[in-house]
Amino acid sequence: MKSSKRAATSANAAERSVQIDDIVAGNKHATDDEDGTPPVMPTLTPRLVINALLGIALAAVLIGALPWFTKTTWGEIGHHLSLVGPQATLECMGIMLLGLAVYTFTLSAALPGLSHLRASIINVSGSAVSNILPGGGAVGMASTYMMLRSWGFARRNISTGLIVSGIWNVLFRVGLPLIGIAAVSRSTDTLPSIVRRGAWWGGVIGLLLLIGFVVALIRPTWTAWLGEQLDQRVGPLVGRMRRGANKGKPYNLKHLLLDQRARISTVTKHGWFPMSFGVIGQLALWFLLFWRVMAAVHVDLPVADLFAAYAIGRLMTAIPFTPGGLGFTEASTVVILVFWGANPAAAGAGVVVFAIFTHIAEIPIGALGWLAWWAMPKVGVTAKASG
Repeated sequence: MKSSKRAATSANAAERSVQIDDIVAGNKHATDDEDGTPPVMPTLTPRLVINALLGIALAAVLIGALPWFTKTTWGEIGHHLSLVGPQATLECMGIMLLGLAVYTFTLSAALPGLSHLRASIINVSGSAVSNILPGGGAVGMASTYMMLRSWGFARRNISTGLIVSGIWNVLFRVGLPLIGIAAVSRSTDTLPSIVRRGAWWGGVIGLLLLIGFVVALIRPTWTAWLGEQLDQRVGPLVGRMRRGANKGKPYNLKHLLLDQRARISTVTKHGWFPMSFGVIGQLALWFLLFWRVMAAVHVDLPVADLFAAYAIGRLMTAIPFTPGGLGFTEASTVVILVFWGANPAAAGAGVVVFAIFTHIAEIPIGALGWLAWWAMPKVGVTAKASG
């Protein structure tokens, strides 16, 4: 009898649902979060500074070695760089800004109640941090969390938004190389075997993530079972790690996981289209930018080949040893372009210009984002803490 009651209680808990209006309304009471301390600016530690310098140095070495990869010289690459005139520069800048703007649809859908203006601020600010530090995604995420809390967003809503938008990015970005392989599958100049294997593994990882995500959404009883196991095995440890008045108190991980599953399900149900539009739109505009850059430096290859090289280059941005995979992305892309017959000097110039627009240029734009956040009114726990 008791086991039946426990099963019924577990089933009822697993069927927890959250409405989209509840998520938006919850942000208005973010100051009442019992388990949060006031968010603070991510600390710039000596370790972060050293990692940043080492990562930037490694990226500089790899980019400096582009003539070695392409069997050419910086003088020849410089000639093709000089072909990028003012008109092409303005065109590429416009495409880049449009790509940054369209991604705000993903962020606004993943974080209900977030305006496109504020989505733009956290997008460029987080990207700037990620483009400076190796593996800077974690610091960029911490910066995003702090900004959202300063605008009154509840902790759990922020967690949901970061999880969903992160999954959406991974799914599309790791699947992109598969599309690139398909685009050149009928070409006589096939991909090098190591590149082909890497691209296929990227697609397999994306497929496994998609399966896991779908299972987590449609099988809440599995989520409840996982929460129970975590409560039994690591619950006391989590309680000892809590801070402030809650230190030592057990944390109901089962309830947390079920609540997050319900929130993720609701956000995905209502926001799957704008989130997909934002990610696909940005990736498409980034390829348009790649294509126009290559045309400006006189790289003459079929569009399908250019897309495959671009797709595999995007996969390389996940390498954590340099900021945003800088250096590794350019080296792998230029090797593929030259392998398919592109002029080596033109290909070297093309990847440098593309890196300037998609990596370097985002840093000063991100600084403007930080300035805009600093000038905007603050609410929630940050305002309370600073008052």
